[in-house]
Amino acid sequence: MTTRVAIVGATGKLGSIIRGVVEGEEGFELVAALSSRDDIQAIDDADLVIDASVPAISIDVVRAAVERGKNVLVGTSGWSAERIALVRPLADAADVGVVFIPNFSLGSVMGSALSAAAAGFFDSIEIVEAHRETKIDSPSGTAVRTAEMIAAARQGTGPVQAPHVDQRARGQQVASVPIHSLRRPGVVARQEVILSGAGESLSIVHDTVDPALAYAPGIRIALAAARDARGVHVGLDSFLDIGIRLPGAPKTGAGVTDGAASGQIAATTP
Repeated sequence: MTTRVAIVGATGKLGSIIRGVVEGEEGFELVAALSSRDDIQAIDDADLVIDASVPAISIDVVRAAVERGKNVLVGTSGWSAERIALVRPLADAADVGVVFIPNFSLGSVMGSALSAAAAGFFDSIEIVEAHRETKIDSPSGTAVRTAEMIAAARQGTGPVQAPHVDQRARGQQVASVPIHSLRRPGVVARQEVILSGAGESLSIVHDTVDPALAYAPGIRIALAAARDARGVHVGLDSFLDIGIRLPGAPKTGAGVTDGAASGQIAATTP
């Protein structure tokens, strides 16, 4: 059975990459490629809606798809845990799936998972993320997701130590973790999580060099997952069995919904 796909934001950088994957993927057919300004009614003929738009209209795209009883794959940044929580009752009531993917890169997913796994052993944790100057939102969705995973892993430990966060130069706190955002030419995407303890520090760095190559495997995984999903799922780690257990988290099987909310990393399938 072929899944008909509509992409909102198909003319943007991420949307163009997703479009290329969809057009080459067996079992999927692109029926609508919309810009962020096109009439949303063009999604009516689709079975699956992919949102690669901009933060300002992403919520409208998700709401329109859910109201029409269509599953949604969201690649747009700017979705915090609080905003995602507002979508959950809508998805449940409509019996549809909404899959939020802050980053389609497998390496990025592993970097966030490793950071969360180490979070219980270091009290000082900060994130520095860099993207090209054209990226609209900050902090990045990946940094927000990483901070939320770190906080979930520290549920029994407490918030990280972040002195002097009342000063703007100390960054924006997300789930108690300071995040510092750089927007500059000459970079695609980079995230460094710095974990510090007495007499030592650990840095976990991920660099995206070629987005098309880095994102394609994760997009394929997300497409397959979003096609049949029910309820809200957050992150590629929700579909990957990456074999990392957060401190204090019980062992679970694949398919955990919203790993950050549960404090677990487990699942199967960037």
